[in-house]
Amino acid sequence: MEPGAVEIGVGELVALINQTFDYAYPSVTVTGELANLRVSKGKWLYFALKDEFASVKFFGTVYMLPGPLEDGMLLKVVATPRLHNLYGFSMNVQSIQPAGEGSIRKAAELLQLQLTKEGLFDESRKRPLPYPPARIGLITSRQSAAYADFTKILNARWGGVAIDVIDVQVQGEPAPRQIVAAIEQFNAMAEPPEVLILIRGGGSAEDLAAFSTEQVTRAVAASRVPTLVAIGHEVDLSLAELAADRRASTPSNAAELLVPDRQHELQVLSDIRKQLGHLLRQSVTDRQAALARSTEYLQQAWQQLAADQKRELALKRQLLMAYDPAAALKRGYAILRDGTRPITSVKKLKAGQAVVIDLQDGQAQATINHLGPRK
Repeated sequence: MEPGAVEIGVGELVALINQTFDYAYPSVTVTGELANLRVSKGKWLYFALKDEFASVKFFGTVYMLPGPLEDGMLLKVVATPRLHNLYGFSMNVQSIQPAGEGSIRKAAELLQLQLTKEGLFDESRKRPLPYPPARIGLITSRQSAAYADFTKILNARWGGVAIDVIDVQVQGEPAPRQIVAAIEQFNAMAEPPEVLILIRGGGSAEDLAAFSTEQVTRAVAASRVPTLVAIGHEVDLSLAELAADRRASTPSNAAELLVPDRQHELQVLSDIRKQLGHLLRQSVTDRQAALARSTEYLQQAWQQLAADQKRELALKRQLLMAYDPAAALKRGYAILRDGTRPITSVKKLKAGQAVVIDLQDGQAQATINHLGPRK
C-alpha cells in the first residue's frame, strides 16, 4: 500500500462517494438529448441523456414524466447523482422538462394526441361559465403583468367581483406542481368559487411549457369548478386551454369574457328605457284612439237604441189607443154593466134586471124587459 493511501471496502467506497455527492452536488440540472427511453413494469423509468461528448444514465418513476416523450428530444432534467452498490452510477430524477422550442412543441404534440384519444378535449365536456360570476378563483403570479391587466380590466368593466388569488410560479420547474396544487386547493373548498381563472402573459415556448404538461392539463380537465384559461398571446395555444371549459386569447380577453362592460350595459339600459318610453307613449295614444272610437260607437249605439225604443213606444201607444174602450164609445158603441162588471153575453142577463149603460158622453140606467138572439 502506498504511503497515505486509505484501504476501505467496496460498500464503504460507495457510501463515501454518495456522501460526497450529497455534499457537493445535492441536485444537478442536466440538459441533453433523450436516448434509450424505457418504462419497466409500468412504474420505473430508465433513460439516458447524451451530447457529443458523453452519455449519462437516469432513473426515476413514470409519475415524473411531463407527458409522452421520444428519443432525440432535448430535455432538462433535475436529478441527484447516485452510485448504486450493484448497478453502478446513475442520476435519480427529480423532475423532467422538455428543453428547446422544437422539443417542447414535439412533447406537446405527443401529449395532445394522447389526450385527444382519451376525449379530454371533447366539446361535450365543456361547461358554461357563470355570467357574470360573483366570486372567482384566480391562479397566477401576483407580480406578473397578466395579473395587473386582468384585475384592472375586470374592475373597470364590471366591479364587485370577489377575487380569491393563489400566487404561483408560472414558469420553470416548480410551476406545474404549484399550479396543480392551486387547482386542487380551490376544488377542495367547502364553498369553492364559481369559476377558476388560470392566466399568464406571453413568453417563449419554454416559458409557457408548464401549461402544456400532462399534470396541469389533466388537473384543469378534472376540476369540478368550471375553468377559463388564458396563456400567452392570441397565437399561443397551450393544452391547458384546450382542456378548459373556455379559452381566452389573452389575460385581458379573459376579463372581457368573464363580465359585461358596465358602460355598454348602462347604454343598453338607457336605450331600453327610451324604447319602453316610446312604447308607453304609443300605447297611451293607441288606447286614447281606441277609447274615442269606443265612445263614438257607444253614442251611436245609444242613439240607435233610443230611436228603436221611441218607435216601439209609439207602436204600443197606437195599440193601446186601438184597445181603449173610449175609442169604441166614440164610434157609437156602448158598454153594458152590472154594477162594475161589464156584461158580454145575454146569458148573464135576466128580465127585469137593472143595468148601467156607458155611452160616449155619459151613462144611462135601464131595465131589461126582453131577452132574445141578435137579429
